[in-house]
Formats: sequence, C-alpha cells, structure tokens
Amino acid sequence: MEPVVKGDTKTPTVKGGRWTEKKKTALASYTFISPFFILFTIFGLFPMVFSFYLSFFRWDGLTPMEYVGWRNFEFIFSDPLFFSSIKNTFLIGIMGTLPQIFIGILLAFALNSALVRFRNTFRTLIFLPYITSIVAVAIIFGVVFNNQDFGFGNYILSLFNIDSVRWNTEYWPVKIAISTMVFWRWVGYNTIIFLAGMQSIPRELYEAAKIDGASVSQQIRLITVPMLKPFILFVVFTATIGSFQLFTEPLIFLGRGLREEGITMVAYLWRDAFVLNSFGTASAAAIVLFLIIIFITALNLLITNRIGRTKKLS
Repeated sequence: MEPVVKGDTKTPTVKGGRWTEKKKTALASYTFISPFFILFTIFGLFPMVFSFYLSFFRWDGLTPMEYVGWRNFEFIFSDPLFFSSIKNTFLIGIMGTLPQIFIGILLAFALNSALVRFRNTFRTLIFLPYITSIVAVAIIFGVVFNNQDFGFGNYILSLFNIDSVRWNTEYWPVKIAISTMVFWRWVGYNTIIFLAGMQSIPRELYEAAKIDGASVSQQIRLITVPMLKPFILFVVFTATIGSFQLFTEPLIFLGRGLREEGITMVAYLWRDAFVLNSFGTASAAAIVLFLIIIFITALNLLITNRIGRTKKLS
C-alpha cells in the first residue's frame, strides 16, 4: 500500500470504472430537466412540425390525407375573410396596445408618487384583471357591450343622446369592444412593469426638476419617458406578439360565427380547423401567422438595436 502524500488533493478514481462522479451528476441533472423537454416535444415541437407538414395536404381529421401542394395557401390568399382577419388583428392590436402604454405610464407615475396613499393596495387592485379568467372577462364585457338599450355601453351613450349601437355586428363597435377587453386585462400588467422601471430612476432627478419649477407633465415627458425607454420597448414587443395571438375575446364576444368585423387570425385558423374541419387550410394560415410574427419580431429587434446604438453614440 502506497503512502499518502500530504498536500495531494486529487480524488482517487477506479480504473476501468464505467461511471465517474461527473457522469453520474450529469445524468441526474438531465433526468430532472427531462420532463420539460419531453412535454415540450410532445405538445409544442411536434404540433409545429406537423402543422408545416399538414399545410400541404387536404385533411378533415378522419379520411386519409391528400397531397395538394400549395393549394391551401392559394385558397387562403384568395379568401377575403383571411385578409379581413389580418386587418382586424392589426387594428385591434393597435387600438388595444397604444392606450395601454400611455395610461400605464400615467398610472405607474401616480403609484410611484409619494402623494398617493395606500399605494400597495392600488398596486394589487390594478394587477387583478391580469389574473382574472379571460373567459370571465369576455362574458362580463359581453354584457357591458350588449346590443340592447339596457346594455351598459348603450346606456352611457343614451346619456349623451346617442342612439344605441349594435356592438357585435357593426364594423368599428366590434373592434372597440374587443380592444377594450384587451386594454382592461393588460393595462395593470404593463403598469407594474413601468412601475418597476420608475423605481430604478434616481429620485434626485425629480427633486432637481421640482426645484427648477418643472410641472408634473414636464417631469413625465423629460425624465420618466426617456428613462423608461427600454421598458417601453419591452412592453411594445410583448404586446405586439400578444395581439397576434388574440383569440378568446373575439370568440366569446362574437360566438362560433366569428363575424368578419371582428375575426382575428387565430380565430380564423381555429374556425377552419375545428368548425369547418379543414386542417390543411388552418395549418397554412398558421404558417402565415408564424411568418408575420417572425417579421414583426425582427422589425422590433432592429428598431430596438438602432435606438440602443443611437443612445450610446449620443
């Protein structure tokens, strides 16, 4: 038996052993994280790959698949309802997103102000719509924007001597109603993000502005907004992606009919797949939606990078 040399900190290993401690640790680590990758492969990756494959076939879910090449894409690009869904998605996205940013910044500024009492209570209350069920929100707003005279929306209009509006059939009222649902649900979430950004702004800047006589609007315009630029870009980025995934609100508000005035792209492909049983055209529409999201994402990243470079140069 060889004597042990002092200062030798090397761990003895068994020659010819198949499993070292490093391999055992790696195996245990991969075993613990494997459920996520298995579930993602089954419910995420495989449906995406199969959707690309299915877009070149005609299939109703029961009969054998029939290869049709690019006909599914030709069909959706010749369908006026598909272009209406794209237009509606953009319009509802803009109408629901832009007010979130402006109102969210104002609410965050108020919650960050020392003049507002019970700030923690208001922060909790303003975040509640985000954790509320989407279906419940859509049902409640379906009652608010009821076509009858007793609907809350029409009642408010009657106070100004305006005739009742058919909220779920007319072109702009449909978009106003759905974008209002989106705004109500997400404005609290974006307010919390803006509030987190404001809390990172040194308070000395506001104190110096007050000493110089700056009003509240000037403080928001000259201090808050420029310092919140990364947070604003993040909110615009996430809200843009979310607007293209809008589905539950128009489905609950308009019903399975999904009128042309309010149908979105996700609702369009859902209707093709699960109402008309045309999985090929639905997959083709999903691919077009995927490419649009990739383009918008790349555009957002390009604008973000240019703004970041401009800020560094200045």
